[in-house]
Amino acid sequence: MLAGVWLALAAGFLVAFLVLQWLPPPPPPSPSLSLAGLFHDLVRYGKTKGGCGQRPAWQQYFDVPKRWFCHFYVVAVIWNGILLLWLIQSLFFSWPFPVWLQDLLNLLGEASQDRNGGMYGSENVYAYKQEGGEALSAFLVCLFVWLNSCRRLWECLHISVFSTGVIHVVQYCFGLCYYVLVGLTVLNQVPSSVWAGRGDSPTVCWYHGLGLLMFVWASVHQQRCLVILANLRKNKSGEVVSLDHSIPFGDWFEMVSCPHYFAEVLIYVSMGVTFGFNNLTWWLVVTYVLFNQAVSAVLCHEFYLSSFKHYPKHRKACIPFLF
Repeated sequence: MLAGVWLALAAGFLVAFLVLQWLPPPPPPSPSLSLAGLFHDLVRYGKTKGGCGQRPAWQQYFDVPKRWFCHFYVVAVIWNGILLLWLIQSLFFSWPFPVWLQDLLNLLGEASQDRNGGMYGSENVYAYKQEGGEALSAFLVCLFVWLNSCRRLWECLHISVFSTGVIHVVQYCFGLCYYVLVGLTVLNQVPSSVWAGRGDSPTVCWYHGLGLLMFVWASVHQQRCLVILANLRKNKSGEVVSLDHSIPFGDWFEMVSCPHYFAEVLIYVSMGVTFGFNNLTWWLVVTYVLFNQAVSAVLCHEFYLSSFKHYPKHRKACIPFLF
């Protein structure tokens, strides 16, 4: 079920990305409902809302402040912190998940099954290690999701400088649900024996180290890029002096307009690596994140090109040298 959900989300944002390539911005406001206008109002937020032109008054009733982004990370830190705690208790103290959570995970999809059948002979050594590796993968990814949420919340509260930009209430509600779904997806990759507190001891594999290094690398660059964006609105003393938009320079901004979106994709790719490269459900999550970030990057790149005559022409939107 979860794989189907992420596939549907990825397909939806792929369609949105393709539509943006040919659908022009909506005309000036009209009291009648415009399908194109509704589409643009749903996918644009913040500074890119200007691409909608002067929006009808009735559409503005569905706006909420962009600074409410921090609510996403409050939910993510609390919810995924609780899931991480339950996973730690199960892996290291053999405590089962709450019954309602086990039922929910069963409803969402099948976890990896216990492969050793209760036997620990030499013929089951590989299965024993594989299940232990999957359990540690899920623990690390759950930890990465929580740490990333903590960092993003801290950045929202202490680094980012939000303007008067807005997001659609549908985007806001989706964002609140997103990290809940991500956490459940991670736990659903845990071997089912772990749910009941009967899992094998975690086993360290080479791809865990690679995934960790990649996660740290992408996170550092994302944080640097967000600091660069925030500093555009501050003076040397760190005081906010403007809410206007400027051209960012430095770090990955020298290659793309939205390096923080590119870093977000890499963070999720690092989690796919941590799962051992072969977790189909998580690669569908990565595909969704890629198309989601691509939509935002296209709109942001469009804003920079239309707002600044001398904007660097060599910059791509999101992925260096490609897109």
